[in-house]
Amino acid sequence: MATTKPRGGYRTLNPATGELLRDYPSVDDVELERQLETAHQAYLSWRDVPIAERVALFSKVADIIEAELPDLAHQVSLEMGKIVPFSLGEGSGAVRMFRYYAEHGPELLADEVVEVPGFSRVVVRRDPVGVVLGVEPWNAPLFQAMRATAPNLMLGNTVLLKPAEICAGSTLMFDQIFREAGFPEGCYQTLLATTDQVSSLIADDRVRAVTLTGSDRAGSAVGEQASRNIKPVVLELGGSDAFIVLDSADVDAAATTASTCRLLLGGQACALPKRVIVTDGIAEEFTEKYVAAFSEQVVGDPFDDKTTVGPMSSQEAADLLQEQLDDAVAHGATVLLEGGKVDGPGAFFRPTVITDVTPQMRVYREEPFGPLGMVFRVADAEAAIALANDNPYGLGGAVFGEPDEAMRIARALDTGGVGINGFLGSPVEIPFGGTKRSGVGRELGRTGMDQFANIKTYAVNG
Repeated sequence: MATTKPRGGYRTLNPATGELLRDYPSVDDVELERQLETAHQAYLSWRDVPIAERVALFSKVADIIEAELPDLAHQVSLEMGKIVPFSLGEGSGAVRMFRYYAEHGPELLADEVVEVPGFSRVVVRRDPVGVVLGVEPWNAPLFQAMRATAPNLMLGNTVLLKPAEICAGSTLMFDQIFREAGFPEGCYQTLLATTDQVSSLIADDRVRAVTLTGSDRAGSAVGEQASRNIKPVVLELGGSDAFIVLDSADVDAAATTASTCRLLLGGQACALPKRVIVTDGIAEEFTEKYVAAFSEQVVGDPFDDKTTVGPMSSQEAADLLQEQLDDAVAHGATVLLEGGKVDGPGAFFRPTVITDVTPQMRVYREEPFGPLGMVFRVADAEAAIALANDNPYGLGGAVFGEPDEAMRIARALDTGGVGINGFLGSPVEIPFGGTKRSGVGRELGRTGMDQFANIKTYAVNG
């Protein structure tokens, strides 16, 4: 493996105060090689561990995460800024993930017997491939890390997980959890690598697959490197999901769902519906309720029970969202609810709602990552479809209206998933991923396991 010198490190700040929490040094090349070889050697034995033993270990991990939820949530809220209930929910999502694969792993990995003329028995089996490198983001450092980890460990792969620099402490807590559960050394390791070291890992023959959740710029770079080295890659990138509300919709339910989902995690998640597209017949009623929900939010300390929107993850994130908002207003957007970046310490941003968004504005094409709501008014369902698809992203979406009409529109959306009269999100039981610049491949469910499996056929004659 090519050698590089570590640059910089992993600095975690409290986004509510700007105070330094901790500096974590990046690994040097000696430690990088040790962790990679440990993961490779672990794979050579882990792949042969019976499925029943893996299931038992998964159940132990779920139990430990559940028992330590308060500490895990506290660390996430401290580093990332989301309010404690959201951090607890993220940890609970990781628990559900391990329980799902513990319960369904045996059936998901069961042999498929196929009748083929000329052979007495043909079996299609999902075999592991080796070390999987995961590069994961800051907005859900528990759930995202385990979304890359759980399917691969159940399959028999081992995982090196590079966390986001600003939330390293949250993801590092999993190393102790896996040790306490009894996993063999090297099956899972948090890796504090630099960008250059990630590139060297992708080129190393011991790393057999790469998964990344992040920006489309990061995905483009990692996808190119993986392709150059002929390795499978899953890229879960940005999203600017449309939330379509038809004249036939239950307006109260639609407005409540749209506003609640837009403000989840402080609006900092790829799968949240960022563009509300509402048809003329109920536009005024819907918009009034949507704006009212935003106006009721309480911005403040994520550890305060009264707070509903904590700080953004960093000053840089708040600055970027303010730039996008200023650009929209400068190009003619109408502000329905005044908000924006708050002066003083902390990366606070008051929820804002705008309308009259046009293609000349950055937010029309870019992903606004934070508590900024956008309402688009259109004449009818066909116009809603056209507007929803006129975007470089295609992660998910939602359609509220009469079920048959909503289903017709959902089928026309160029996305990886759609919720009809409900928000889909990323349940552990089903595949999650998108189209266009939202990425390639899928996570979770059986499909998430198949992404990095050698789907191998055994044909027997005699």
